[in-house]
Amino acid sequence: MKKKQKSIVLFIVSMIVLALLALVLIFGVNIGGKERGSARNIILGLDLKGGVSITYEAVGDYTAEDMKDTLNKLTLRAQEFSSEADVYMEGNNRITVDIPGQSDADAVLEQLGKPGSLSFVTGYGTENEKTWIEGSQVVDAQPQVTTDESTGQRQYVVSFELNDEASETFAEITADNIGSIIYIVYDGQVVSSPVVNQTITGGVGQITGMESYEEAEELASMIRIGSLKVELKDITHKVVGAKLGSDAVSTSLLAGVLGVAVIIIFMILMYRVPGAAAGFAMIFYVEAILICLNGFDLTLTMSGIAGVVLSIGMAVDANVIINTRIKEEIAAGKTVENAIQIGFKKASTAIIDGNVTTFIAAIVLMLFTSGTVKGFAQTLAIGTVISIFCALVVSRFFVQTMYNMGLNKHGMYGVQKERKTLRIIQKRAISFIVVIAIIASGFIAMAVNDSGVIDGRDRTLNYSVEFEGGINMTIDFDKKYSIDEFNEEVLPVIQEIANDAEAVGNEVVGSNEFAVKIKDVEPTVLNEIKEKLTSDYGATDLTYSEVGSTLSSEMRRNALLAVVIALVCMLIYIFLRFRDMKYALSAVITLVCDVLIVFAFYSLSYTSVGNTFIACMLTILGYSINATIVIFDRVREHLHTDKTQTDMLELGNKSITQTLSRTLYTSFTSFITVFFLYILGVSALKEFAAPLMVGIVGGMLTNIFIPCSLWYMMGKRKKKTA
Repeated sequence: MKKKQKSIVLFIVSMIVLALLALVLIFGVNIGGKERGSARNIILGLDLKGGVSITYEAVGDYTAEDMKDTLNKLTLRAQEFSSEADVYMEGNNRITVDIPGQSDADAVLEQLGKPGSLSFVTGYGTENEKTWIEGSQVVDAQPQVTTDESTGQRQYVVSFELNDEASETFAEITADNIGSIIYIVYDGQVVSSPVVNQTITGGVGQITGMESYEEAEELASMIRIGSLKVELKDITHKVVGAKLGSDAVSTSLLAGVLGVAVIIIFMILMYRVPGAAAGFAMIFYVEAILICLNGFDLTLTMSGIAGVVLSIGMAVDANVIINTRIKEEIAAGKTVENAIQIGFKKASTAIIDGNVTTFIAAIVLMLFTSGTVKGFAQTLAIGTVISIFCALVVSRFFVQTMYNMGLNKHGMYGVQKERKTLRIIQKRAISFIVVIAIIASGFIAMAVNDSGVIDGRDRTLNYSVEFEGGINMTIDFDKKYSIDEFNEEVLPVIQEIANDAEAVGNEVVGSNEFAVKIKDVEPTVLNEIKEKLTSDYGATDLTYSEVGSTLSSEMRRNALLAVVIALVCMLIYIFLRFRDMKYALSAVITLVCDVLIVFAFYSLSYTSVGNTFIACMLTILGYSINATIVIFDRVREHLHTDKTQTDMLELGNKSITQTLSRTLYTSFTSFITVFFLYILGVSALKEFAAPLMVGIVGGMLTNIFIPCSLWYMMGKRKKKTA
């Protein structure tokens, strides 16, 4: 009785904890004078909420290469405000910086700093003044916290790096000026005057003497912003509204609530008590990830939502694996208590391996990418860690507590019905042909698209403005349109005339202006848009300029490199865990097939390829590898526990059959969340959700038919070779 009463108390306390976390999400908590944890304080991206837009114009003489270098370095500076900041060329002599989640353009401009001249000078203010290092020769500068070896005290420093040319010069100057001051001059004013303590070689040095981290951060910022090759002046700075309208957040939230509610009901119907426990764990998961988004000051955009969707799917998947195992153990004659213990133990390897491979990919993406890809990786990494904790700790707590409360009958946990082993691998030829045909159709569609028969443009894919640039129009109206009114009444007209269904607009807060980005069109089309808006919608002025891609070639190259590195790391991890390259190669090939199936959808449907394209592909990567590992974990288990099993064909089919319910259930729960996003969301959300749904269905089918078949074929060939 005492054990039962204790469990009831624990259950009540856990419900109170869930309620308190909900209150934190609503009201937040005060930490260091700043409200933390509140969902309303989550920084939303330009697409969901808007932010500050600043346009700089180049001054003086410069080359196209100088502007490109300035663009890249200003991007790094802007991303200190948010990893989701957009920096792009506007015309030939302007750079626009869009920073999400901000509402004070003047404050952002002041913090961003005026890009100006920077130099390292000796003898400043004397007749012997000479400039040795220019700001353009600075590669990077970052604030750091170190420990003084002699005193053991914390000190705040700025670490800087020079290019190869400046490294040699700096080594000579510091050797000649030990004990003297080298002044750092920014826009004609001394911002730091460090004393040279030793010769600095290799182009890497430190500036000490700062009293706080904030002071070090400010100096590092000046050095970085002063390293721009081109001097820029601010010509406009304004606050812009959300691209997707005010409904984007509310519809996404409603879709998420409905999706989680359906998942919880489904889990209870399928798994009863363990399903209810999974439901409580899911509520904790959602609360925890939302609190972390605010706590870590992450910017949530459509890419971030993709990371959350994937991590929710993985959280559900972990509980499906556990609860299926419990039902299997009960069917094998175990007591409910033993079935719970064994079920969690057997499920833990698949859960850990699946989440670790996804976490590896997230970390690689965080290290090698920027912008929306980095934002996706950050939310995915956090979600993955919380997912493991929820599955192996929170779910286990609730299942065990509810059992101890008296919910201990066999009927409350269900019994896995005996399934006849399906002959999946024997049908591999058909499945391979179907997958290859789908993938081939995508490449054929690309060739058709490239012929220009779709919209007159010779493009293999429907690249958005983010990928290839376009036209930025600024439209002033004689009355105030809300963003929703603009999106419903005016934007469709622009999209029709420009033949660009993906055109999006931003409200310029505090004015009647809207900024609209469309794909590159002829001047006659722009004139037609101007005439239509003037006659029918009260446009009083329309100006336009060419804009470059917000996803620079360097960002795209880094994203591709990061994905390749992530795949290699996944392959190595799977090989180390399974001690057999057959598993790793089969998993990676299946993963590539899943990505190419979604790619085929983009080319066949001519869906816009923009920021959400990258997020969608990365989501499929994580989803696919996790599903494959679950099946291979069952194969590995049979090989370890049943030494008499020598028929690889039978073993593979048995493993697929035993994990089939997990594959179907997880696919359903993942699909339903994205489905609600599709039917309730605005058009941009639909374009994100549609390929993701295709990827979920495609991933379900490929993981049933492909990985074990490849594993069997490789093993069969190995035996023949031996």
